[in-house]
Amino acid sequence: MGLAGRRVLITSGPTREPLDPVRYLTNASSGKMGAALASAALARGASVVVVAGPGAPVPRRARAVPVTTALEMYRRTLAESRRADVVIAAAAVGDWRFAKISSRKIKRSSRGLSIRLVANPDIVKAVARRRRGRPAVVVGFALESHDWLSYAREKLVRKRLDLVVANKTAVLDSDRTRIALVSASGEKVLPAMTKAAAARAIFARIEGLLP
Repeated sequence: MGLAGRRVLITSGPTREPLDPVRYLTNASSGKMGAALASAALARGASVVVVAGPGAPVPRRARAVPVTTALEMYRRTLAESRRADVVIAAAAVGDWRFAKISSRKIKRSSRGLSIRLVANPDIVKAVARRRRGRPAVVVGFALESHDWLSYAREKLVRKRLDLVVANKTAVLDSDRTRIALVSASGEKVLPAMTKAAAARAIFARIEGLLP
């Protein structure tokens, strides 16, 4: 029960950006890693809040905060993180949203359709760079197809994170993953394993970072 009395906040699953009432921009995240992390934190005695995107599973004993868009996830995560000891940004947050959302279904046209995207806020960076009320440990994820450790190191410094979990071209809806744990004190590449085992390894590292 190494996290007894600690509060853990996890973001999980995808976000969904509407274009009109029936169409949206999203990604293939299943939320399985977030659910595994929540279960591992609960097993260690923590109280757990999961800010969950559409379809993301949440263990029964965790408190779910359902959201849809990246902006909703940003606002709820910043609010909830003020009371957290650990924040883990495991959600696959959409980098962009539509500049304009139509209130009516957009009809097919032979002229095609031009749309403009605008950037969504960086949630984990906002949490980690907070001057007041910053959690003791802030963890980010980095999914990369190549140079995965280099990008993880860069993200650790640029966003002022305490730990980055690097994924090497993971299959988002798989029950298995391959990760590396990157922190200021070094890095550890782990063999392929289940997401449940990966979650336990991540928390073993987090416990070593907690004051």
